[in-house]
Amino acid sequence: MTDARFTTANMLNQPSRRAFLKLSGAALGALALTACGPAAQEESNSGDDVPAEGATASAFAADGTLRVGMEAAYAPYNWQATAESEFTIPIENVSGAFADGYDVQIAKTVADGLGLTPVAVKLEWDGLIEALGQGQIDVIIAGMTATPEREESIDFTDPYYVGTYGLMVQAGSAYENATSIQDFAGAAVLGQKDTLLDDVIDEIEGVNHLSPVPTVPDQISNLLNGACDAITFDVGNIASITEAHPELVGIIFEEGKGFSEEVPVNIGISKGNDDIVAQMNGILAGISEDDRQAIWAAAVDRQPE
Repeated sequence: MTDARFTTANMLNQPSRRAFLKLSGAALGALALTACGPAAQEESNSGDDVPAEGATASAFAADGTLRVGMEAAYAPYNWQATAESEFTIPIENVSGAFADGYDVQIAKTVADGLGLTPVAVKLEWDGLIEALGQGQIDVIIAGMTATPEREESIDFTDPYYVGTYGLMVQAGSAYENATSIQDFAGAAVLGQKDTLLDDVIDEIEGVNHLSPVPTVPDQISNLLNGACDAITFDVGNIASITEAHPELVGIIFEEGKGFSEEVPVNIGISKGNDDIVAQMNGILAGISEDDRQAIWAAAVDRQPE
């Protein structure tokens, strides 16, 4: 793994500020991929019935398959792979394709705990909640944060990851040596639409908050093209972004000089599945911090360049 180019006054302290969910080698070994083709979804996630311990509701994953909505394009959280491995699950709606990544390992753990077989359903980010409501998927495991607005439509589990945000600039930028987000007063900063990557920009006093773009790759493209001075990014993605684009520099700020809050990531599920949410929370709580660290590192190492 090549060295990522970034500046930070407190990088060594970052793991203690983020609760990465990881799986140990033993846990991964227990989650061997079940080789089966995707089955058609016959019922929507009405959630009218809820399961007893160890069971599933009649309307939730009714055929024994847990359909997991994700972009399959946001490494190291999730990405599309062409070959099956012990880490992958099939992508139901892309022939011959598989999903891998941090989110996928969480999906496998949750599915195993519920006695289900996981498959990924590849969707655009802004279509995930609608797909959940229409019963096309059973859960969203795609780096989504529980916000009050989203909680009006769907329910969420406890966090399975807690991240922090930084700012990314071009190497040689006048902002490259910034030590506080307030050093970006007057800068043109770009976020991702309908995410906290856009919302947090307003914490910068006097910022030129640009209209957000649909995806993280769009953010990166705009930064590379000089359409903005900086973009927001999840510091957990620093290696994948800067390895692919060594001309970019990720800035991670000391506590108290960066964005004000850590960013939890949760599993999304249709309303009316309270017992299933409780079971999922129990499964997530059973993953140790050491296992969380291990699976994150493994996903970073495996991610496509």
